Amino acid sequence: MSVLAIDDSELQARARRVLDIEAQAIRDLVPRIGAGFARACRLCLECTGRVIVTGMGKSGHIGSKLAATLASTGTPAFFVHPGEASHGDLGMITAKDLVVALSNSGETAEIVTILPLLKRLAIPLITMTGAPDSTLGNAADVALDIGVSEEACPLNLAPTASTTATLAMGDALAVALLESRGFTKEDFAMSHPGGALGRRLLLHVSDLMHTGAELPSVRDDAPLHEGLLEMTRKSLGMTGVVSADGRVAGVFTDGDLRRALDRKFDLQSTRMREVMTVNCRTAAPNELAAEALLRLEQNKITALLVVDDQQKLVGALHVHDLLRAGVV
Repeated sequence: MSVLAIDDSELQARARRVLDIEAQAIRDLVPRIGAGFARACRLCLECTGRVIVTGMGKSGHIGSKLAATLASTGTPAFFVHPGEASHGDLGMITAKDLVVALSNSGETAEIVTILPLLKRLAIPLITMTGAPDSTLGNAADVALDIGVSEEACPLNLAPTASTTATLAMGDALAVALLESRGFTKEDFAMSHPGGALGRRLLLHVSDLMHTGAELPSVRDDAPLHEGLLEMTRKSLGMTGVVSADGRVAGVFTDGDLRRALDRKFDLQSTRMREVMTVNCRTAAPNELAAEALLRLEQNKITALLVVDDQQKLVGALHVHDLLRAGVV
């Protein structure tokens, strides 16, 4: 196999041709979304077990992605390799499950082989195939047509447009099910606790805030030098200022300290209530950490006092805490 001499413009033209063919393959699916697609969705929603996705070769790769998408969007699913299914893995499929089989030809031998068992167990079968009148298409409860007029491969051999169409139809099914189940961002985060979205939607202020001995706090009648020492000891660039009953009276920050020094306030005689910032920004312990981050950004500050329902000081949150937790 020799490398042909092709200039850059020709390479770009070939790439555009591939994208045009695959885009058309997806557009051609739109008029095929009808009663059969709705029936496929109903079968999935009525399934009390798992959705088992299967496919060989490139269809198998698409099937693995579809199973992962379904599982992460509220439809319990996993992929079973049809070649392994005939050698023991059929035991993974139960009568409560539903099978989604992917095969462009509809004649994939490894899938056709397991059809009798699926029928014996009365397992609903949805197929995505380019040949609805094939063996697999005729055996299915619903056959979703993902046929394409041509592959993007110039030899019309390598699965390209057909796998793109299958992927798009799979995504359409997964999203339709997602919306039918009322699946939310919070539900998505529960299945993605290690991802950025999971951190933004699962972490609360109470998970990250400083409490106890780490919480900077002084009374509003304390001298300025005590506030300065407390702010220095706790290393958050601020300290909460509370009244006798523990309610937040204000906050004292690096900026407040600079202003106090500029005005030559005496460190011993000046009380914290004279130099603190009143009406300071606060957060609630049960608030999402992402919401607290937004408040920090909007107000161009680096820390928040955390208060309970009675406005009593219970914690402190610094932007560095959010950075370390990956919320930012």
